Amino acid sequence: MKLIQFISALIIIAMPAYAQEAPQETAPALTEAQKRTVDQLIDKALEDDRAYDILESLTTEIGPRLGGSEAEARARNWGVAKLRRLGFKNVRIETFDLPAWSRISESAEIVSPFPQPLAITALGQSPSTPAGGVSAEVVRFQTLPELQAAPIEGFEDKIIFVDEPMARTQDGSGYGAGVQKRVLAAVEAEKRGAAAALIRSAGTDSHRMPHTGGMVRGGATLGPAPAAALSNPDADQLARAMERADGPVTVRLDIQTEWRESAQSGNVIGEIPGETDELIVIGGHLDSWDNGTGAIDDGAGVAITVAAAKLVDELRGKPRRTIRVIMWGAEEVGLWGARAYAEQHADELDKHIIASESDFGAGEVWRFDTGFGPSAEGKVKPMADALRRLAIAPGFPVARGGPDVTPLREAGVPVATLYQSGTDYFDLHHTPDDTLDKVDPEKLKQNVAAWAAFIYMASEMDGDFGRLPVKGE
Repeated sequence: MKLIQFISALIIIAMPAYAQEAPQETAPALTEAQKRTVDQLIDKALEDDRAYDILESLTTEIGPRLGGSEAEARARNWGVAKLRRLGFKNVRIETFDLPAWSRISESAEIVSPFPQPLAITALGQSPSTPAGGVSAEVVRFQTLPELQAAPIEGFEDKIIFVDEPMARTQDGSGYGAGVQKRVLAAVEAEKRGAAAALIRSAGTDSHRMPHTGGMVRGGATLGPAPAAALSNPDADQLARAMERADGPVTVRLDIQTEWRESAQSGNVIGEIPGETDELIVIGGHLDSWDNGTGAIDDGAGVAITVAAAKLVDELRGKPRRTIRVIMWGAEEVGLWGARAYAEQHADELDKHIIASESDFGAGEVWRFDTGFGPSAEGKVKPMADALRRLAIAPGFPVARGGPDVTPLREAGVPVATLYQSGTDYFDLHHTPDDTLDKVDPEKLKQNVAAWAAFIYMASEMDGDFGRLPVKGE
């Protein structure tokens, strides 16, 4: 058994053990009345269609909404109107500025020896090729590490092709290598004087639907060299062409993009006021890539968390803690909304009791991970037990909470992750296939049920969830 498989097996075996070993004698159990309320919330959520209605409204009335674009601005106005119509309080937009990238056109083709078009998409922050594109010999590398180990010289004016596949997993763990390839292929190509970089898409589908995504972490600058992703079938085709050719394979790549040094984005915020000013922060990111309608990534997360919070709001009486729902802006292009929120609310982070984001599609929740402080470990088992009826397994004490809560987690705010099944997530995300028809309404309801139960328990349980170590301290 390979080492990584052995470690994975140990983790899976240890999962139920962790839940059993939580300090039950000090666990702040839910009261019988609270347990009944959790069950009532779950029952209502499993019959509630609001999440799908919200998602249909967003994806139909707005469509794709790239960070910093006019469409994202319309989405913010949509978000404000939707939250107000649902009765949320203190609804507002908190704006911030960012540079904005957009695609104009993209095309690729094998010029010789087997002329034919290739399905590509430019990677986010890719600079343009010269007008008319570049035609150059392709050099193939099976993996990113193979490229990184290659000599610096000998690749001038060529097109680097990184043909590394991505593994299909339920938890999405194969994506890490895919992101590295997407971010670093152009960097390595530029070091070697190459004309451009092509990568096999960071995705698991077999359709001619190439996956876009940011090629520069943070998204504050243009990338070092023009770069695009090939669909998986087209990556296969190019690799076969290179195997069958008697000599070099030449590809023409034409990418035209636009870069604005300053544009506006923003976070849409609404609240359900509680008896205290302690804050439970939840939400999804409002922006999406421009080639689909952002149903899976991450309209679903917005819809799930808004609908779940509204169900809690409909209980009699105020929740103990204030529930703050955030539709984060400009996540895809570099977590701009996440960082802006943490900066704008730095003076009240001590009031943030727990934070979590739904940003892994619309598959059913199957695992509950936590990132609580040591003093709150006893809260894990009661919460996990309440979610079991939804076929959600106890998870690991290593939750990250979601991309947009990263700055909060790094500032010490406890987090949780309602882990969705991602088996087919990377068939769809960042592609033209990210559309509403891929969403199963029943699985969406299961998500809402899990989130409504989690929000309610986070609000009503005695005591806080501890604090996490602060990054850099």
